[in-house]
Amino acid sequence: MAHSDPIPPADLPVLERIGRPAKKGRPDGPPGPWVLVASWGPCGYSPVAPGTVGTLGAVPLWWLLRDLPLPVYLVTLAGLFAVAVHASSRAGAYWKVADASPIVVDEVVGYLVAMAFVPWSWPAALAGFVLFRVFDVMKPWPASALDRVKNGFGVVMDDVVAGGYAALALAALQLALRLALGCGGGLHWWCAELTP
Repeated sequence: MAHSDPIPPADLPVLERIGRPAKKGRPDGPPGPWVLVASWGPCGYSPVAPGTVGTLGAVPLWWLLRDLPLPVYLVTLAGLFAVAVHASSRAGAYWKVADASPIVVDEVVGYLVAMAFVPWSWPAALAGFVLFRVFDVMKPWPASALDRVKNGFGVVMDDVVAGGYAALALAALQLALRLALGCGGGLHWWCAELTP
């Protein structure tokens, strides 16, 4: 299958989507603040795997938000979602492609969704990172349908769905590790409880 085929990216096999060239047009001028928010600073300008780099850029934000009570975390996440939708819309217009490769704030929001119910630890951050990237690349329904919505809402929402799938998979992984390995005094990341 040639890359010039008019098949939406979500319909392509996963390995073919990974190797696709960057999606972006020629901007008319320098990026404004909303474009920089959408690219999550320098993360979206990575020449290799900007979505993966954008997800890595979300890990420090999760660390900063780690001590928030869950309701405050969720309200903060909702606010970031709204900012991400607006920034993605503005950046899509700037790049002349709704889901341009430099737009990675959607990965930031998706990762924060994946990690919403997990206490901070490096192993949890890594497990959530891997699971979120898997679901973001695979785009199981309805993420695949939302990926076809070519505006800021669609750009961000498909990653929110991928983050939801990753959150469920992370909870299943925690449960499986608890059953298989136990907690042994609660020192393992899969035994830690989220504080209210």
